[in-house]
Amino acid sequence: MDLRNIAIIAHVDHGKTTLVDELLKQSGTYRDNQATTERAMDSNDLERERGITILAKATSVEWKGMRINIVDTPGHADFGGEVERILSMVDGVCLLVDAAEGPMPQTKFVTSKALALGLRPIVVLNKVDKPAAEPDRALNEVFDLFANLGADDDQLDFPTLYASGINGWCDADLDGPRKDMEALFDLIVRHVPAPRQVARQSEPFSMLATTLGADPFLGRILTGRVETGSLKVGETLKAMSREGERIEQFRVTKILAFRGLGQQPIDEAVAGDIVSLAGMSKATVADTLCHASVSEAIPAQPIDPPTISVTFGINDSPLAGKDGSKVQSRVIRDRLMKEAESNVAIKIEDTPGGEAFIVSGRGELQMGVLIENMRREGFELSISRPQVIFRDIDGVRHEPVEEVTIDVDDEHTGAVIEKLTGPRKGDLTEMKPAGVGKTRIIAHVPSRGLIGYHGEFLTDTRGTGVLNRVFHEWAPYKGPIQGRRQGVLISMENGVSVAYALWNLEERGKMFIGAQERIYEGMVIGEHSRDNDLEVNPLKGKKLTNVRASGTDEAVRLTPPVIMSLEQAIAYIDDDELVEVTPKSIRLRKRYLDPHERKRQARAG
Repeated sequence: MDLRNIAIIAHVDHGKTTLVDELLKQSGTYRDNQATTERAMDSNDLERERGITILAKATSVEWKGMRINIVDTPGHADFGGEVERILSMVDGVCLLVDAAEGPMPQTKFVTSKALALGLRPIVVLNKVDKPAAEPDRALNEVFDLFANLGADDDQLDFPTLYASGINGWCDADLDGPRKDMEALFDLIVRHVPAPRQVARQSEPFSMLATTLGADPFLGRILTGRVETGSLKVGETLKAMSREGERIEQFRVTKILAFRGLGQQPIDEAVAGDIVSLAGMSKATVADTLCHASVSEAIPAQPIDPPTISVTFGINDSPLAGKDGSKVQSRVIRDRLMKEAESNVAIKIEDTPGGEAFIVSGRGELQMGVLIENMRREGFELSISRPQVIFRDIDGVRHEPVEEVTIDVDDEHTGAVIEKLTGPRKGDLTEMKPAGVGKTRIIAHVPSRGLIGYHGEFLTDTRGTGVLNRVFHEWAPYKGPIQGRRQGVLISMENGVSVAYALWNLEERGKMFIGAQERIYEGMVIGEHSRDNDLEVNPLKGKKLTNVRASGTDEAVRLTPPVIMSLEQAIAYIDDDELVEVTPKSIRLRKRYLDPHERKRQARAG
């Protein structure tokens, strides 16, 4: 059977997973009466809840006697490591662009990676039925983007389709019949070349592992594309590292291939197909699995380096161990090492004390997803403020700078530009109208300046602004950047918060906790209205007397507290604070709970 391997790449929310849904439906993957799910590829809980793709996943469909392997990729820059790895498995990419928004930062990132590998993209202008859609403008912008990224003539001569993923149609013309996806299937078959690996079928077997999975029955599973030869179940393979060192020898116990939404066992894997192998115990991502006679490792795609680091420590607060079952540093370390194995964009380092671990990655969202997964598994952690990773180039200290693209209503542009170019040390590069009373701002801002900015940005734009960021370059250090301006309210007692006390504290600032919540000394319970920290007593009850008041007692009406999500809490804290994460709660606290210790450290620092 003829093969085609294609990846679907695009910016966040441009409709990748929805398009894959339709391709599955229209190729006959489901039975006539089978129940279908929305966004079938987003399989884990977090993806479903947040409505985003986190892990790249493969599926396959059959079309007119041809098998098409489709890889769905995430859109957020934080999970760019997934996209970089996956592109080495495919022979073509389908680039989705929202006809209203046009190309966005992440479109630029993934397209540059695809063009560098010499892939010829198919451009699909999605959501052309939206009222704000301008497909012609979007197409011109895509062409300009390709030209700026140094595409060759073959790549610039890309075919274009117009589609509406949610309505399930894709046509070569804007005014086409609008009934099904046939035009896209036919174009994939025509435009994407057959895997060049097919010609090397007679050589000994080799394959580069690109994703790692685990199955309770089969153990470790490595997925990749077969580069040369063929493989039957029961054959012996060896695993080699990137440098060509032998890691282990193992017997292949199972070969799985993607068929529709599930994986099915097959007897033989052939060159060019995307398969999963089981049976190894040590081999991991970027290793080569091959026949004993092969001595050269397959070169793996280099991955962009991490830009921020967060310290994961054990939870040592007075309420530690109440919610979670996994609290020891050894258990936390094992889990982080397991994560680093499957996720190549993450690096783990031990700290001298051994109680904490420095985890480096691409961004706050990536860290947030990892912490969220861990707390659901029953871990308790204390998380520090994200730190930017610096680099010395030719003896000069450099820091990561990100390209930020902002779509914002015209009346808020002043406030946004002022914030980015003033205290956060950004450089404005472009500003243009984006239609319908909106302005698009493009700026280069140091990553340090963006930590903790998103919440402030939403306040400044009344929740209507959209901010997208992607790594741009390493630039010389731009000097100190002021952090949070407001101080915090710190509890001075251990116990359970009282409504009356909180009511008296309301004029002091915003609260992060409500009544009847467990608190401890040194815990951050709110934001002070001034710039200094204030210790307060949230346990003070009302003194009762037997003298009747002339008026009726004022009922205590509390303003609802500010409840932060995990990412917001991590971005909010200062360098001397931590976020305590347990399966049931997220609390903010000072690093040193004792007030005397805090003063001592402040003097020392």
